Amino acid sequence: MGWFNDVLKRNSELEWLFDLDLINETTQRVYLKKMALETCINFIGRTISQSDFRFMENGKRQINDWHYLFNVRPNTDQSAADFWQKFIYELIYENEVLVILTDTNDLLIADSFTRDEYAVYPDVFRDVTVKDYTFQRSFKMDEVLYLTFNNEKLSKFMDGMFDDFANLFSRMIEVSLRKNQIRGTVGIDSTQSLTKENQSKLQQFIDKLFTSFKNNSVALVPKLRGFEYEEVASGENNWQSIDELTKLKKSLIDDVANILGIPNALIHGELADYETSIKAYVKFCIGPLVKKISDELNAKLIDKKSYLNGERIEVRGVAELNPLEVADAVDKLIASMAYSPNEIRVKLGDEPSPDPRLDEHYFTKNYQPVDSVEGGENG
Repeated sequence: MGWFNDVLKRNSELEWLFDLDLINETTQRVYLKKMALETCINFIGRTISQSDFRFMENGKRQINDWHYLFNVRPNTDQSAADFWQKFIYELIYENEVLVILTDTNDLLIADSFTRDEYAVYPDVFRDVTVKDYTFQRSFKMDEVLYLTFNNEKLSKFMDGMFDDFANLFSRMIEVSLRKNQIRGTVGIDSTQSLTKENQSKLQQFIDKLFTSFKNNSVALVPKLRGFEYEEVASGENNWQSIDELTKLKKSLIDDVANILGIPNALIHGELADYETSIKAYVKFCIGPLVKKISDELNAKLIDKKSYLNGERIEVRGVAELNPLEVADAVDKLIASMAYSPNEIRVKLGDEPSPDPRLDEHYFTKNYQPVDSVEGGENG
């Protein structure tokens, strides 16, 4: 550092230049994590929120209080769609979700709680908090709806990867901004001594120049005696950097989507292989979630004896096929006596028809045994 000090001694007016504010600090890109998680989790939440919860007894739908709570209004502040969307968000993001039934028959999703686990007794949930209210009572496992998604919180699992992506994203933004940066040189007459007052005025003038260039499409720079400003064009193309930023954000969403079982083409709205993506999404992402929810509802709301006698809670409306799209397959299944019309209706998500003819099996002549067909050599 000896040579540097010698330079400053020979021209003391240079010292104040190193106090000028010319560098901006970069910020951490926390929104990347939020963007990827929100995009994927809300995609699943919107799908599940379209579900139809049916309470079945002897193959017929029962319209009761549970039907109203799950399909219309779970509580005073949420519709059924909002309730199930938040339910899925808590389940995936926090890895668990707790739903309690209040004394006023409202279904509430807990924001926080403490779980006491026991080996041979039902677990107990205490300090259950919803919004700003904490319940003073405890809830046993058989009194609540409680689901877990996986072995570890998705947000915790992804933290390390998001940190790496944030650092890379920040560096790419810096490069992109630098390629399209307004650059200039400032010439100062160093033969004139600058007092602290003049130094402060010069700093203010440079700040005004920077603000003018940043906020205006056209900026005029006054010429001052002993002060010269000359702009230097970078001449670099910035479009490549923007494309790289877009690809990085898309790659981050793809990683989260792959963990949750959402096809990448579907999450980005791409129409190529749309039907294949939908089938994979329903089978590997939505199907397991619907099974988790229906199993919990059946276990907590229907006792063993009633369940064995045919009572069920079914979650329909998401994983079923469109009848118009599979009309030819439906015709073949009925014509071959593989299924009755009512059995097909159930598989397509509709309720059985009361018409007794739809419980019968039908077949066409094409499916009769070969030796029963007339004509040819036997004709």
